[in-house]
Amino acid sequence: MKANKEIAVQNFKKGYNCCQAVACAYCEELGMKEEDMFKLTEGFGLGMGGLKDTCGAVTGMFLILSLANSAGDMAHPLATKMDTYAKFREAAEKFREKNRSIYCRDLKNVNGPQPLVCCTQCVEDAAALVDEYFKENQK
Repeated sequence: MKANKEIAVQNFKKGYNCCQAVACAYCEELGMKEEDMFKLTEGFGLGMGGLKDTCGAVTGMFLILSLANSAGDMAHPLATKMDTYAKFREAAEKFREKNRSIYCRDLKNVNGPQPLVCCTQCVEDAAALVDEYFKENQK
């Protein structure tokens, strides 16, 4: 699989929100229409619709990890659920180690001290973690 972090950054620079930028970069690999992903993730920028909660880039990362890792077995909904949760926690910890937080209010603190990291860097870092997941889990 090709690395898509560059595509994610390009998406962000085109005006996609941070969640759209990350999630839309992986539509081809996941067999999804980019337009559908774009619409699905529209409200997740600025930390969940401007609430400055979980960073949109992190949310996009979580969405892609979930789509890629889930067995999609509705008859057995627990088949991969705990493994997917573990992958979320691992990715969140790696993102936090690099950026000190997964929360937009910390990362983009415009009302206080300098932000911890810029949004473009968050998009790149989240997408790099998705790239890492795909590299480690190629079938």
